[in-house]
Amino acid sequence: MCSIYLENNLFLVNYFTFVNSSVTLINNYTISMANSNVTTESGGRQNMFPTETRPYIDESVSYESYPQNAEKVNGRWAMIGLVALLGAYISTGQIIPGIF
Repeated sequence: MCSIYLENNLFLVNYFTFVNSSVTLINNYTISMANSNVTTESGGRQNMFPTETRPYIDESVSYESYPQNAEKVNGRWAMIGLVALLGAYISTGQIIPGIF
């Protein structure tokens, strides 16, 4: 009779220890989620990044000649593309090798 009581008691101790640790884990998780920067949207979705960083202008960089340089770089890449297109046509006889 004593062995059955001890086995049942041991089972109950382990069961309640498991339940207690599970409840503690869930409680700690809900507290950590409440203290985090996660917001819940109207559709029930969680958003980790509800705020955006403030934009700033780097005063140490000059953008005065940027439009002219952008046009030069764009023209140079266009010329490289045309030369590549011409080279592909001369070497394979197709405008885009494998497609046309």
